[in-house]
Amino acid sequence: MSLPPLASGPDGPSALRPLLATVLDALHEGARARGGPLPAGGPTAVAARVRDAVGDVLPEKGDPDAVRALVRALAEGAADPADPLCAAHLHCPPLAVATAADLAASSLNPSLDSWDQAPAASELETLVTHALAQEVYADTGAPQAKTATALVTTGGTEANQLALLLAREAHGTVRLVCGANAHHSLTRAAWLLALPQPVVLPTPRGTLDPAALHAALTDLVGPRGPVLVAATAGTTDAGLIDPLPALADLCAAHGARLHIDAAYGGGLLFSDRHRALLTGLERAHTVTLDLHKLGWQPVAAGLLAVRDPHDLHALHHRADYLNADDDTDAGLPDLLGRSLRTTRRPDILKIAVTLKTLGRTGLGTLVDEVCTLAQEFADLLAAHPAFELHAPPTISTVLFRPTGASDDTVAAVRRTLLNDGRAVLGRARLDGRLWLKATLLNPHTRPGDLAALLNLVEGSTPR
Repeated sequence: MSLPPLASGPDGPSALRPLLATVLDALHEGARARGGPLPAGGPTAVAARVRDAVGDVLPEKGDPDAVRALVRALAEGAADPADPLCAAHLHCPPLAVATAADLAASSLNPSLDSWDQAPAASELETLVTHALAQEVYADTGAPQAKTATALVTTGGTEANQLALLLAREAHGTVRLVCGANAHHSLTRAAWLLALPQPVVLPTPRGTLDPAALHAALTDLVGPRGPVLVAATAGTTDAGLIDPLPALADLCAAHGARLHIDAAYGGGLLFSDRHRALLTGLERAHTVTLDLHKLGWQPVAAGLLAVRDPHDLHALHHRADYLNADDDTDAGLPDLLGRSLRTTRRPDILKIAVTLKTLGRTGLGTLVDEVCTLAQEFADLLAAHPAFELHAPPTISTVLFRPTGASDDTVAAVRRTLLNDGRAVLGRARLDGRLWLKATLLNPHTRPGDLAALLNLVEGSTPR
């Protein structure tokens, strides 16, 4: 039996070319069979179709048609973020150019745990992370802003965990203070790192109140040890942005460290029209970014921007087979201190290709487009007597509910649309009520698509 071909090496492109044609055809077939934003029938029906397509997971003899069959099954059973009626989560439709670059990364398969496994990728990561850190910190005017850097992560969760770890190592056992609007990964990270019980402040208006933070810091800072305040720029439920300048002022006055989770809102940095919403971001010690949200990258594409690179000393680790002292002294870059992970794929390639291909203007246009769509959707809802709008959107998330509906009805309408495969909406609980959530991340969505979404919701709401 001949050995299967490899993806890299001189014969790699020739081996991949027919497989790519098969994959693209299978993607097309699966999407056509699905016929909408989500497969119909709910979990039981989807599971049955996948089981039928897979059959024996590990057969005695291989099936040369497995690529086509399984890719088609995955596409048929996928939630398609490029469908205008798929608008539940911070789950973006990836750019074609970024996806193509991701193929190259998979083919070459560099691992960023030592330079001799990823010579060019390691340098590319250095260049791109520095440039993105400058986007965050360029407005500070502080000398250390020029040396600010960023670490590549698997997403906002890992970035938030790293932020807490760096704070703990810099200041000892810190107490986390955040709003009830904060992402769950922050309080979870405090638990993982065995930090004291976080202080979670109520956010009745959806954002962290400076007066409440002032009271908490007055009580905590000093005798109770160092404090890390975590603010949010783009909440998961409604896309709201905490009052960053006021919170930064309070942290400076009380000597507290500031982390800002901008996993969602960080993409506003690319937009001249919306960048001002992030004023105060540059005053944070660490900032979470996530370009598989408002960056249109395939998962994963997270980053943690770090203002003071000395904080990264806490991550230094030595393994003789990866970063021996004599190799480092001889000039081979040490990559182990760039992550808590060892093996790391070069996610930076797709980010670099996107930044270079679209430029600031191109990315800013995409950001402006989805923000405009959200405002158009909000206007449509405000003018429609069958719906109640929660509030005007801050970024690209819109919360709404059928007028007069109970929470049980709102939840049932969402599940009906999911089970039918007709629309994918999220859910959020604010002001003591359950809302449908539309997170608009598809810049190709048109006003007619938004009207169609409302028609589906209205038609699924019992009267």
